[in-house]
Amino acid sequence: MEGEERKRVLVVGGSGYLGQHLLAALASPGGGGGGVDVDVAFTHHSEAAPRQLLDALPRLRAFRVDLRSGDGLEDIAASFGQPHVIVNCAAISVPRACEMDPAAAMATNIPSSLVNWSLSFGNSKSLLIHLSTDQVYEGVKSFYKEEDETLPVNMYGKSKVASEKFITENCPNYAILRSSIIYGPQTISPVAKSLPIQWMDGVLSQRQQVDFFNDEYRCPVYVKDMVDVILALTKKWLSDGKTIQVLLNVGGPDRVSRLQMAESVADVRGYSHSIIKSVPASSVNRGVASPSDISMDITRLTQMLGIQPITFQDGVRATLDAESSS
Repeated sequence: MEGEERKRVLVVGGSGYLGQHLLAALASPGGGGGGVDVDVAFTHHSEAAPRQLLDALPRLRAFRVDLRSGDGLEDIAASFGQPHVIVNCAAISVPRACEMDPAAAMATNIPSSLVNWSLSFGNSKSLLIHLSTDQVYEGVKSFYKEEDETLPVNMYGKSKVASEKFITENCPNYAILRSSIIYGPQTISPVAKSLPIQWMDGVLSQRQQVDFFNDEYRCPVYVKDMVDVILALTKKWLSDGKTIQVLLNVGGPDRVSRLQMAESVADVRGYSHSIIKSVPASSVNRGVASPSDISMDITRLTQMLGIQPITFQDGVRATLDAESSS
């Protein structure tokens, strides 16, 4: 019977930071939400999937996929089947890298091969949960709402606006999550990129003065809250299968500058604020335009899913506690 079919979740870009945290949650008993066990697969772009991840979560299926060409997607269809939920975490998300190679940013960040593959099954069984960014906003006011105009100031933001447009025009069921900076503990298989709280802790622990921007505002979101949002949407889709077409801001409750982020780390660790130097963002040329205030209003998120992301201070404490116990 149809109702007895095992539900399948595919995490695209599962070897990345958010991807690994999500896989760990999905692979736990009842990880599909509401006590539902799900079959979980993920894609990776590198030659081999991270060994530590596969050892820690042996039930996972790994597939090598080139998102630009779609190579590898047919292997998933053949041996895993059509996923009920596809979570797209794959992107070129370093703004400077997008600026230097706009063609690659567009080709990777607009998931055309993935969407076309999901449509090739010829039914509406799949929900696409797609990670977008707060950088779609221009950054000239505080607490942007989902319906505000998107006027990105850099190529990364432009590629994500284009991806949102592609998805809303082509997918019967989607949830687009405009995420702020995602922070939290390190992953099972450590990622190469620098993690914001750990980096701040590392430089502040040297007790040397460090510059932090005082005029760029974000709503950083704790990784486990981000995972909970994805799991809540997954559960909603798997339980009632009603059409989902939603766009959500996903940030934490606090609008903070890099300076305030560093001060929170200092407060949790007991470092002196005197080593934190307040500077304007214009003091550094990063080779890419950066929006100044892209803080987000998360009312729609809390109303729709009943999720209240934790405060930045609590998230910093949880992150540093996890690091010291690992």
